[in-house]
Amino acid sequence: MTSATSTPGSGIALDPNRRSRTYELTLLIAATVVVGASLSIVEWAQEQRLTIDLAKYVIAFVVLYGAAHVAVRRFAPHADPLILPVVALLNGLGLVLIHRLDLGNQKGENGRIVETQEANQQVLWTLIGVAVLIGVLAVLRDHRTLSKYAYTIGLAGLVFLALPALLPSSMSEINGSKNWIKTPLFNIQPSEVSKILLIVFTAAFLVSKRDLFTSAGKRVLGVDLPAPATWRRCCWCGCSLSRSSATRTTWARHS
Repeated sequence: MTSATSTPGSGIALDPNRRSRTYELTLLIAATVVVGASLSIVEWAQEQRLTIDLAKYVIAFVVLYGAAHVAVRRFAPHADPLILPVVALLNGLGLVLIHRLDLGNQKGENGRIVETQEANQQVLWTLIGVAVLIGVLAVLRDHRTLSKYAYTIGLAGLVFLALPALLPSSMSEINGSKNWIKTPLFNIQPSEVSKILLIVFTAAFLVSKRDLFTSAGKRVLGVDLPAPATWRRCCWCGCSLSRSSATRTTWARHS
């Protein structure tokens, strides 16, 4: 349990976790204002009017990230209050850019109007992402349990990273880019999954070796440099990741 802190001069006890979630909610509201204003500017500049799509996307944004905030408040009260608002803002600005492209594609070709609805796809993928987030938070109550499987997760990340290069072009190439896995229902870039797995592995590795990384070596210009063994481990990790990325790129070019 966390101890409550008192505001000076007020005598009111404040829960640090509740305060963090309040910061998170405030930043989410700010992100919603930025995204809503950006959508309004884009629509007004393209259509000289506001359409029903504006309300649709803003409502979807509020509902999805409101649900994500409630899930974080319920299942991960100790979480960093900046992560979810930053993700929401980046995702919202991506939605704005895609909606701008949709509006730009609504132009006449031989008297016909060509319309795209890629922004709706973005909202759908956001829904799937938020659902996965809530599912992971509900099932994985303590993220530290992942450290038991750090090397397995790291290996899986490398496998996902190299998988498109190992598959034939008919199953992995789109517009000349051999980074995909094509299925009858959808296409996906496994490197996106690989990023998450490698981040989990790196975090678990750094925590498990924190004593080694905090051990000081020589002192140069008043700064304690890490011990030589730490440098060797860092170089090994960096070279391994760089080599796997370079190998994947080479396979993709020659496939």
